[in-house]
Formats: sequence, C-alpha cells, structure tokens
Amino acid sequence: MNRENKRRQKDPGYYRTHRCQEVFTCKVCGRQVVPEGAGSSHRNHCPNCLHSLHVDDRPGDRAACCGGIMEPVGVWVRAGGEWAIIHRCRRCGHLSSNRVAADDNPMKLMSIALKPLALPPFPLERVEELTALMGGEGSLKG
Repeated sequence: MNRENKRRQKDPGYYRTHRCQEVFTCKVCGRQVVPEGAGSSHRNHCPNCLHSLHVDDRPGDRAACCGGIMEPVGVWVRAGGEWAIIHRCRRCGHLSSNRVAADDNPMKLMSIALKPLALPPFPLERVEELTALMGGEGSLKG
C-alpha cells in the first residue's frame, strides 16, 4: 500500500479536497467508470445509468456505513442553470444531490426530468375538469 492510499484511509475528508482518480465498476449496469470525461474532479455516479453508491454522509467524507445503491429519482436546476441529480438510497432512503457530469447519458437525464409529466398524480382525462374547478380557461359549460 503506497503513502497516498494510506492517507485516503485515514483522512475522512480526503475526497473533499483531492481528485478522485479511482476507476470503478457500476453495481447496477456493470460498466467500468473512469474519472476522465466527467468535466469535474469528482466522479460520483455512473455516466451510463446515473446510479451511485451511498458512501458519503457529507460530500467526500466516505463516512456512510450504508453502502446501498443510490438511485436517480429526479433532477433540479441549481442557481446559474446547472443541473443536478437527486439520488435516493434504496436501502435507507437517504437523499443527496450530485452535479450532472459532462459525459452523463442525456437521454437518461431527460427521462428522469420528464417522469413527473408522464406520470402525473391525477388522471390526464380530468385535466379539463380540474382546470374548470380552478376557474381557469376551458371551463366546462353546463
């Protein structure tokens, strides 16, 4: 074990201040993930399926003992227009936010972003009726 590896093990905040140079295999899709291409010094999710692992309590601390699969459940737009992925741990339910990487799968990102529109919490057949109830245009004439 070299000096840098020992330092990583002892310093809980190591990844907050140092580049993550590790190559890993995605636990969900099985693809090998390399740090190059992320457009950032911190690769924390698979660019293909966008899944991650629950390894941090706070970004970069590697202090989480859960180790569960972090599933991409949503996206949001940060100030300045940068997109971020919302991950939820399948094991413990922990939520976290991660910046979108430059090489992330754009179709997967869009499908996550559009999911609330594709699966609204009400039947689409009732849109006109619900709009009328709110006093909006398209009120039902009766």
